[in-house]
Amino acid sequence: MLDIEKRTTGIWTTYGAHQLTVCPVLPELERWDWGIADTGPGIESLGDVKGLRVLDLGSGLGRHAAHLAALGAEVTAVDASPTQHERAVTRYPNKPRLHFVCADAVAHLQDAAPYDLIYSVNGVPYLDPNRLLPVLANAIKPGGRVVFSALHTNSAGAGPSAAVAPRPEDLRLPGTTEVHPVHMWVLTHQLWEDLLTGHGLVVEKVTAIDAPQPDNTASYRLYEARRSHRVSSRPRTSTPPPPHAAVGVGVIIHGPDGVLLGRHRRGTFELPGGSVEPGETFAEAAVRELREEAGLVTNVDDTAVLGTLLDQVGDIVRVTVPVLVTRWSGTPQRCEEAIGSWRFWPLNALPHPLFVPTAQCLGTWDPSLPLDHPPAAFNPYSPGLA
Repeated sequence: MLDIEKRTTGIWTTYGAHQLTVCPVLPELERWDWGIADTGPGIESLGDVKGLRVLDLGSGLGRHAAHLAALGAEVTAVDASPTQHERAVTRYPNKPRLHFVCADAVAHLQDAAPYDLIYSVNGVPYLDPNRLLPVLANAIKPGGRVVFSALHTNSAGAGPSAAVAPRPEDLRLPGTTEVHPVHMWVLTHQLWEDLLTGHGLVVEKVTAIDAPQPDNTASYRLYEARRSHRVSSRPRTSTPPPPHAAVGVGVIIHGPDGVLLGRHRRGTFELPGGSVEPGETFAEAAVRELREEAGLVTNVDDTAVLGTLLDQVGDIVRVTVPVLVTRWSGTPQRCEEAIGSWRFWPLNALPHPLFVPTAQCLGTWDPSLPLDHPPAAFNPYSPGLA
């Protein structure tokens, strides 16, 4: 699917190069629409944007982003096409609160600080939703919103697909008869809703946007969703952990940028940690696991064992020990195949789903965190005994 996305980006780059050559005179945005001119809803779907940190996905010429920046939003506008990016920065070279980025949307979302609002005017359907939505959901602050329009029926009358798969659509170069095929995920509204809710977003509203001309079958759907204020953990399977994994440590590293979490190949976000080996203390296990999993170095004197968490998985009692590391050295790096990447996440924007023992450890360390996880009995260590 990534090759399909790259080919489509190439077509948009051709489109942008054409527009740079022609230099059409396009006015500033006077009336906001989501894909079809002279239709509603408009900008009211975004609510009050003043002071919000906002992301425009697939920003093109940047007129929508510039409009929101003028309303007081701090807007980052991302487009993967170099020529579309060039058009935007040429038109708005020094506009306050407006920042243009030429990058793959998923790559940007993986590294960016969370946004209050992410929106897209028909840009989302050009990306594989199974690649985009997992990172998009975690790039929104808890309680933040995502609003995007998506093609539902094209002008030739072809309706949405009942499977999550791309299909070719025509992109015409303005002022010519030249047509290029671009691939889009044109899905039923139920599929989009299932995808959004499956990645932890709450769908609040879906609005049909139809062409006003009776002989034009073009139709879009506007999706408005919100990320829950609470952070979920991955539902457990009924399979108990193997006996050697029934006692483990979760290592809490908290710095200026938040708490360190890695993305496991199963899709969960996890603290460094793992099983306690024979003969190890909990602190020694934490030091070893931190080095093996994340490449960070600490020593036993710079750890605090907070206590023990007891819960039951099947017929096995799992013991998880949260260990807080107060000082360390090094830069987090991928050291184990199971963890794809490490990142510090702000406590007010933790990713989801969390690994259940990770959620339990974090909830014990900071009970104010809005975490949902199976209950576990916590036995704190007395001061001086950790």
